[in-house]
Formats: sequence, structure tokens, C-alpha cells
Amino acid sequence: MTRDFVHENPPGRVVFGAGARHRLPRELERAGLRRPLVVCAPGEATLAAELAPPGAELHPHAAMHVPAAVAAEAVAAAAGADGCVAVGGGSAIGLAKAVAKETGLPVAAVPTTYSGSEMTPIWGITGETGKTTGRDPKVRPVLVVYDPELTLSLPTAFSVTSGVNALAHVAEALYAPDCSPVTALVAKESARVTAAALPRVSADPLDLDARTDLLYGSWLAGTALGSTTMSLHHKLCHILGGTFDLPHAPVHTAVLPHVLAVNLPAAPAAGAALKSAWDTPDPAGHVFRLAQGLGAEMSLKALGLPENGIDAVIEQALAAPYANPVPVTEAVLRHLLHTAFTGGRPTEDS
Repeated sequence: MTRDFVHENPPGRVVFGAGARHRLPRELERAGLRRPLVVCAPGEATLAAELAPPGAELHPHAAMHVPAAVAAEAVAAAAGADGCVAVGGGSAIGLAKAVAKETGLPVAAVPTTYSGSEMTPIWGITGETGKTTGRDPKVRPVLVVYDPELTLSLPTAFSVTSGVNALAHVAEALYAPDCSPVTALVAKESARVTAAALPRVSADPLDLDARTDLLYGSWLAGTALGSTTMSLHHKLCHILGGTFDLPHAPVHTAVLPHVLAVNLPAAPAAGAALKSAWDTPDPAGHVFRLAQGLGAEMSLKALGLPENGIDAVIEQALAAPYANPVPVTEAVLRHLLHTAFTGGRPTEDS
């Protein structure tokens, strides 16, 4: 029997399809954005300049984890703008959200990765004491233009970890305390499509159909996460990234199997959805084998986490309680992080 639930459809417009980037000028006009600030990472400056409408100012200074100083510079640059357009991955979208948080300007996004951030009201800014995250409806983009052609040049290794990052959104949405039946359907479909597309993209990075499926899956994953509460996985990844400046998507990839091993035994509905979507009795092991088989680094040590950093992660994770299927204790965290640190296979004891 379907339980009681609350489900809210967020406002926003999604334009999806090969070549959709060419529709950006009229979509911005439709949204009333005529003098936007266009933000991107330095490596996306050429693309952003090509997509920027006449009269827009280009700000190619986005950086991983949205450093507070970078956010402040973008907020200052937005003076006189009537909106903010993000071109790129999670760093660019995160910077646009930081601008929106401080100014209230509407955001439009043109994603070039599979982060899913463009579909959520979640913001994050990294200061001297680590990364602070929160939720604010005004940072959720009012327009998202998905063009799978823009992902064709995304390196295979990053495509894999970015896609597994999307799977992390799916998993956390499925066992979130505020997951509705609609969100569960969206998350399960994302899990199925994303996991099936990853090997195809890895085998042929120029396969537009595979890229389209992976981008579709990441859209659904972001939509699911944006409707629910984040739990242990995202908490740990935000701490690891913000405290030790570790790469965002690879950290999600290395941590996810171990969090699934911890949480799914206490979340039977989420476990059943993932078992069905992936046709496996062992979702945690399946994600580990999938990512490792596609060349992803599964060791936090290899990604740059110092061994003495585990204590700092545990301390921060325990300092701020949050919803999770199982109680988050020091013992659970220590075993989970140690196994992820070494790159070992996940077990339910982790």
C-alpha cells in the first residue's frame, strides 16, 4: 500500500536534445534574461563565449567546490545583470547558484557533465573551515538546456565518474525519508538508464545515442535528488572534497559502494529498486565492479586523502546529525572510510 507522502513539482523549464544549445538565445529571451552574467570554468571559456547572448558578460573563473573568494568575485561581477547563465559542470553551476543565493538573480544552466546539480536547490561554498551546504529554492535554475553533443568531448574517465555521481544521487533519493512514489519511479529509471549507458560511453565516447541516454539519466538523477533530503553519502563527499580538495566525481565514485553496503540492508524498498534496475542481488558490489571495470580509481588514498584525514572526516560527520537509514556511528564511519581508503570491496559490515 502506498504510504502517506508529500510531493512538490519544482518550477523550471527543461530543453533536451542534440543541438539544443542553438535554442539557448530564444530560451533566454523567453525567460526574460537579456543581460546575464555567463559563468564557466576557464577551460569552458570558448564554448561559453559562443553560447553567450549579445550583451552578456563572460566570467570564466568557476573552480571546484566553489571557494568563497571565487563566489564573492562572481557576485560582484553580477552587478547590473538580470540573471546568471552557467555553462559547464558542477563547478560552473555551483558558482551560478552562489550568485543566485546572494543576489536572487534567476539561473539558467547548460550542463556539459552528468553532475545533476542543475536540477537541485542545493548550494555549496567552501571556506577556510570546509564546505558549507544548504538548500534554497531560489538557486534552482529556472531553465536548463541539455545538449548531449556538448558531452562528446568529455574525457572517458571523467564521464564514468560523473555518471556514477549521478547514481549516488539516485541511491540517496531512494532511501531518503521524504522520497515520494513519483521520486522513486524517477530514481529507479535513472538507475537503470545510467548504469546501462556507462559501459557504452566508455566503449565509444563518440556514441551520441549512449551520451544522450547518460545525460537523460543524469537529468532524472538530479531531479530525484532535488526532491529529497541528502544523507550519509553526500555528507561524506562534501566533507572529503571541501576539507581535502579531492576531486568531486571521483570521490563520489569511490565512496558510493561502501555507503550502499551500509544503508541498503536498512532500506529494503531502495534495495529492491536498485536490484531490479541493475538486475543484481548485490547493488553495492555491482556499482563497485561497474566503476572499477570502467577504470575508475576506487581508493581514497590514491585520490589524495591522507590516512590521518580519516579522523577529521569522522569528527565532522558526527558533528552535524542528518537523516540516514542506519545510525551514523564512529564505528560505522571508521570501517566505511578505511575500506574506501584502501579501495577494498564493499561489505555490509562497512
